[in-house]
Amino acid sequence: MQHPSPILRPRPRAIALAAPAQHTAPGHLVLLAALIALALLLFSALPRAHAFGFFGGPKEVKAQNGLVKVPVADAADGKAHFYTFKTGGKDVQFFVLKSKDGVLRTALNACDVCYREKKGYTQEGDAMRCNNCGMKFHSTRIMEVKGGCNPSPLARTIDGPTLTIREADLAAGVRFF
Repeated sequence: MQHPSPILRPRPRAIALAAPAQHTAPGHLVLLAALIALALLLFSALPRAHAFGFFGGPKEVKAQNGLVKVPVADAADGKAHFYTFKTGGKDVQFFVLKSKDGVLRTALNACDVCYREKKGYTQEGDAMRCNNCGMKFHSTRIMEVKGGCNPSPLARTIDGPTLTIREADLAAGVRFF
């Protein structure tokens, strides 16, 4: 009868590759959520946040009987309000702004010079600033001065509580977009 060999072989041992999973404390999750919320809030304040499709962006408008209508009350706060109108497979962007002199002003969100960059304008106080070249244009000059880097004027009529832009005028601005 043969006896098993007296040589003992070492047993293989497992090597720990990672530490045991730690449970995340609820406080950490709250802190993480707060940081994400803060980052989103800060991002929304960036001048071009709407360009990425976040935080509202330009409001889409549609024509009825060849006319695009915007409530005058939307621009009563003196801030530039951005809109987009789909035509010819493109989005034509424009803004409406009530300047300090009380006039409602409309312009394409583009100019003759920088339109190829598709950056548009941002309001800074009483001025609109080109997001490409940085030039500023006082709000009272919008629709009064055209060409160069000035916001491209957009004809409009005002009838009581409604600001009206002809669809044809928006379609003519498609070349900027």
